[in-house]
Amino acid sequence: MIGRLSSDSGGLASEDAAARLARNGPNELITRAGPGIWVLVGSQFRSVLVLLLLVSAAVSAVLGDWIDSAAIATIVMLNAGIGAYQEYSAEKSIAALRQMSSPRAKVRRVINGQRTVVVVDAAHVVAGDVLTLEAGDLVAADARVISAASLSCIEKTLTGESEPSEKQTLELTDVDATLACRTNMVYMGTAVATGTGAAVVVATGMESEVGGIAGLIAESGRNKSTPLQDRISAVSGLLVKASLAIVAVMFAIGLLRGQPLLELFLTAVSLAVAAVPEGLPAVVTVSMALGVRRMARRRALIRRMPAVETLGCTSVICTDKTGTLTAGQMTARVLWSRGVAVDVRGEGYGPEGDVMVQGRAADEADREQLRPLAENLFGCNNAAVILREDDGGTKGDKSEGVGPGVAWDAVGDPTEAAMLVAGVKLRLTAIDRESIDRLHPKVYELPFDSDRKRSSVVRSWGEPGAARVQCNGAPGGVLSLCDHVLRPEGLRPMGQADRDQILATNSELAGRGLRVLACARRDMQLATGAPRSLSDQIEWFEKELVFVGLVGMYDPPRAEAKKAIVQCQEAGIRVVMITGDQPRTAVAIAEDLGLIAPGAAQQSQVGLSRVVLAGAEVVKLSDAELEAEVGRIVVYARVTAADKLRIVRSLRASGAVVAMTGDGVNDAPALRGADVGVAMGRSGTEVARQAADMIVTDDNFASIVSAVEQGRGVYDNIRKTMLFLLGTNGAELLLMAVCMVAGLPAPLLPVQLLWINLVTDGLPALVLAADPVAHDVMRRRPRAKAARIMDRPFLIAMGVTSLLTAAVAMAAYMYGIMYGDEKTARTFAFATLVVSQLLLSLGCRSETRPLWRLGVRSNLMLPGVVLGTILLQLCVHRSETLAGIMKTTTLGWGQCAALFALAAVPLLVLEVRKAIRPGWSILHVSKLRR
Repeated sequence: MIGRLSSDSGGLASEDAAARLARNGPNELITRAGPGIWVLVGSQFRSVLVLLLLVSAAVSAVLGDWIDSAAIATIVMLNAGIGAYQEYSAEKSIAALRQMSSPRAKVRRVINGQRTVVVVDAAHVVAGDVLTLEAGDLVAADARVISAASLSCIEKTLTGESEPSEKQTLELTDVDATLACRTNMVYMGTAVATGTGAAVVVATGMESEVGGIAGLIAESGRNKSTPLQDRISAVSGLLVKASLAIVAVMFAIGLLRGQPLLELFLTAVSLAVAAVPEGLPAVVTVSMALGVRRMARRRALIRRMPAVETLGCTSVICTDKTGTLTAGQMTARVLWSRGVAVDVRGEGYGPEGDVMVQGRAADEADREQLRPLAENLFGCNNAAVILREDDGGTKGDKSEGVGPGVAWDAVGDPTEAAMLVAGVKLRLTAIDRESIDRLHPKVYELPFDSDRKRSSVVRSWGEPGAARVQCNGAPGGVLSLCDHVLRPEGLRPMGQADRDQILATNSELAGRGLRVLACARRDMQLATGAPRSLSDQIEWFEKELVFVGLVGMYDPPRAEAKKAIVQCQEAGIRVVMITGDQPRTAVAIAEDLGLIAPGAAQQSQVGLSRVVLAGAEVVKLSDAELEAEVGRIVVYARVTAADKLRIVRSLRASGAVVAMTGDGVNDAPALRGADVGVAMGRSGTEVARQAADMIVTDDNFASIVSAVEQGRGVYDNIRKTMLFLLGTNGAELLLMAVCMVAGLPAPLLPVQLLWINLVTDGLPALVLAADPVAHDVMRRRPRAKAARIMDRPFLIAMGVTSLLTAAVAMAAYMYGIMYGDEKTARTFAFATLVVSQLLLSLGCRSETRPLWRLGVRSNLMLPGVVLGTILLQLCVHRSETLAGIMKTTTLGWGQCAALFALAAVPLLVLEVRKAIRPGWSILHVSKLRR
């Protein structure tokens, strides 16, 4: 198979892979493209009100009123263009984000003559590539298995079989075997359940099995809306009905008073269009898309849009320790074996670093005492360390010749990478990763899982039929399987004194904040008929082990994580650490990060203040008991995947909105069970990424907190945009209604109403929706998940805004009626209303701080749009041509200044109110109510 694909088990050359990608195209399923710009433009004319406006324009043209007809048609077209652009921008943003969170694959490649394993986008996988597979990976393409160690895949999406399918390398004799029976094949989109392996790609994209199915299925269409968008659409629907009811009443009053039917019809339809913020759902979509793009720039990729609004409600973040709260670069600091303890120096995954014994450099005898431990470090290990240049290239899995401008990266599990580097630093002769693989090939592999907390490899060792089991894992579990121990004098049965010494050393290392792993081995003969199933292999091989030594690894806390935890505490968000490490290690890191006070864990042990809970204790608690405890627990240690799911469910049952981090295949249930599942982008498996709502590309806790901040900002922007649109549109409706009831001539004509709708519901609302996150957004308590945007304080503020705006427009209108004619009065009202609404957009930027304390530099576009639109409005009133189109009189400079000053009154009143009594603002009132 490899020969037919012109490939090699070591992988394709990078140049060959690039040529095949260019020739055959990306490894992607062809999906129906989103709606084009012209389709979106056409969709803007589905509204009954817009169609009525177009009919009105046509009737006006037939009756000879060409100016009215052209003005109405032009404004409708401009509105449609703006709405289509908003939706088009949102579609493009979402498509770009979907691409950014696409799956990745580990492939073998030959780069600059060196064989290595690299991580590439799944779309860049080509036929002939050799995939390396391990538990938690998503299979990137259809591939023929060429090596397998306890490899099994979940193929339910293709075959319907719920049980994992075991994989092997033998050629099948049945050419008509069904998908479920093709045990030497793995398929695109399926997940690796257990084990490791390699497979050569035979089909990609639409040529794959899942591609064939995709070709038969019609694309469902556009993306589903989020719950918030659904609520906004529902609100818009209610507003449409309410506005139409008011307009119908006004239309009836006009008929009774004998107003011309066509004029009344045009006014009614124009008022309905102006009063209803039909662009609000699009503005919400744009606001969410912009927020998601900001999150992406801060290394948080949103996979499901509802997560944006849920993030703003998050009250508990359950986070892993390694790589999230810590730097994620494990470094072995202490090696202990056969009574010899050495300190290992150097940081990260580079090979530089001395090995010290009691302050002196370790000599050859010291190193030789650690040879059995080194064999485990190399032999029970699937990680690789690659040298990455600044331009993103790789230079192979080498340990020497590091020059300036390069860095070492881990491919695979960071813990195994740290163990691999520790073995390299020992610099023992005739032992390294390549020699172990060459001289002692793998026979079986028992992969790590969160329940056993260990992994094992069985290798051929010595005479034919002889084998060695190499096991690494949590000290408690590994030690329980050991009945012998390696000492300086050799192998001997393990006594109680040996156990006590090992446990004391383990406790001492854990108390220093080190993550401790134990290493053990067993020499045996492989009998014929060895067990096939993984469970039987575990029972067969992981017993009667010989204890070899301990490895103490350190992963320093991230400096930014400490700041982020303080930020969470100020924001009313609890941070809960959930880790597989032993309690002493977890507590040491938690104290260093400020999650718990020094000594709090010791108090909890005597029942004074329970803040730490081990997995064994979680199992003993009933669901009701756990729900009663979760409000106090800050650190969970030695937990399993099932424990994580129970903890998440208990937190949610207690009323919390939970964000949960995870990286392994066993974390997928907890990620699904949380309100927001957060997968790790670097260390996480593809199964975890696909189960999550959000991916943190740098595995950094601070990025999660930043995403919560952006989620709150998105909600704020939607709320302030709604307040602006509904408040100003309500002012138009109120002004028209008062004049109609009072028997006064209509203060605004249809073309004027449509113009107001265009200049105030267009760019100002869109720019307001893109406002930066408020400085104090993370000093508020989390909002309730079921909180309504249009709550009582919101409705009060909207009513006050509408009343003030309508009042100044009415004052200008009455002044015009008293000292001029009807046309002058409309001109005054028109100018005042437009400028007043534009200025109010500036005040809507914050619901707690007055405008002069905000500054303009944080959102320069909004004052620019407001100023530009006011100048455009000034041109309308200074140009006779434009005044004729808008059916207004021209105004002198003094009149413009007086009207614009009057228009600023609502903004000044609201801003002075904020300065004098900040507690009156909506957000502050909402906090007090909570």
